[in-house]
This record gives sequence, C-alpha cells and structure tokens, in this order.
Amino acid sequence: MDNLDISNLFSVKGKTVLVTGGSRGIGLMIASTFVKNGAKVYISSRNAAVCQAVEAELSKIGECIAIPADLSTTEGQQNLVAEFNKRETSLDVLINNAGANWSAPFKEYPEKGYDKVMDINVKPIFFLTQAFLPLLKESASLETPARIINIGSIDGIRVSTIDNSAYGMSKAAVHHLTKILSVKMAGKGITVNAIAPGPFPSKMTKTMLDSAQAMVEKVNPMRRIGRVGDMGGIAVFLASEAGAYLNGTVIPVDGGMHLLAVM
Repeated sequence: MDNLDISNLFSVKGKTVLVTGGSRGIGLMIASTFVKNGAKVYISSRNAAVCQAVEAELSKIGECIAIPADLSTTEGQQNLVAEFNKRETSLDVLINNAGANWSAPFKEYPEKGYDKVMDINVKPIFFLTQAFLPLLKESASLETPARIINIGSIDGIRVSTIDNSAYGMSKAAVHHLTKILSVKMAGKGITVNAIAPGPFPSKMTKTMLDSAQAMVEKVNPMRRIGRVGDMGGIAVFLASEAGAYLNGTVIPVDGGMHLLAVM
C-alpha cells in the first residue's frame, strides 16, 4: 500500500541531486530548497568562485558540493560528468537549469548571440542526460523513478514582446525535448518533466525588473513576481514520491502570465 504520510510523500531526504546553473537565480532557489530538506546537492556553474562560495554557504545548513564547469562547451560537460562520477555511483535527480539569454532586435540579432543561447540552453540538456543515464538508471525503478527536471520558460509557451527571439526558441526546444525524453526514459524508470518559470529575481531578469518590476507585477494575474518557495516547492514536488507519476509535463510557474499577450 502506498505510504500517504505527508512527511514521506513530499520528502527528498537522502536523495542525490545535481543542479546545473545552481549558484544563482532559479538554480540557487532550487538547490537551497533541496539542501534544506535533506538532499545531497551538487551544484555547477561557470564561475568557480561564485560556485564555491555558494557551496560554503549552503554547507552550513546541509550537504552541498560544487563542481564548476562551463556547460556551453563539450569539454565542460565532460568535466562535470567525470568529476561527478568520481564521487557518486548513482544519481536520483538531474536538474538541467543552466541557461543564458541574449536580447536584440530580430533584424540585428547576431549569430554569436544565437549560438550562445542554443549552446547553453538546449545542447547540454541533451548530452548531459545522455551522459548521466547510467547513473540515473542505477537509482531508477518503475515504482520509484529517477527524475530529470528541465528548466524551460513561459517564453517557450507564448511569444514574448521582448526582443529575445533565440531565447524563446531555445526554451520551446527544451519543452519539446522534455516530451521526447519522457517517452524514451519512462520504461527505464526515469521521469522527465519541465518547469516553465515566469518572472523571478535572477541575474538574467535583473535589468528588466530594475526598470519594470512594478509594471510586471501589475499585469501578472497574481500581482507579484516569483519567490524562492514557488520555485523550490515545485522542484521538490517533482522529485518526491508525490510527483512520481508525472511524466512529460511542462508546468508554468508564473502566476498565470503565460495566459496573457503582454511581456
């Protein structure tokens, strides 16, 4: 019989979790929530100093290990996988969060901006999932699946009025890749879902929120931007027993903004 005790149903205690882009913004919100709830959390980001500083801070409340890596390159992806494999023989939850944006009018959008966005937002999800599959399978079963959680965006659901064409394209690709992988992985005991955040405080959204947060909050049906608990909570849910039967979903976490034709 299923264990429906609430403390077990939503527990992530003892799980081994890897969060890419885990030193800032949404990745840090997710990583800190898992650490506070008893998971062993690995974080990765390009900036080694920031990554290690976050490791030191989160280690005061739980278990956090930093593995700095530039996931926009094949070498960086391989280094992350190699370093993780030195430390662990299985992986319960892979959270593909590392991302980048580049804003410019369509007619002026540079190839280097397009390549940067695609190389960070889409490519590592495909190849890290491929590389970590053996470790995910080690902790996977049909009853208690391993989890892959991809971080998309509401800009991959609707067309933003902001000049970030490649970003929206990349996140739509993340959402569809999530669906493709969910079908391929389910029989292996691995579920794949995506979170599509709306406006949350982060380095990526800082410029926009500095100049227009009041307007963003005004048009949001819930009249606010996202908080740590909003993002950490949905990620923990997807990684817990409570989320074990969700597969191939794209969950907007945005207060309903994806339903509007603004921002």
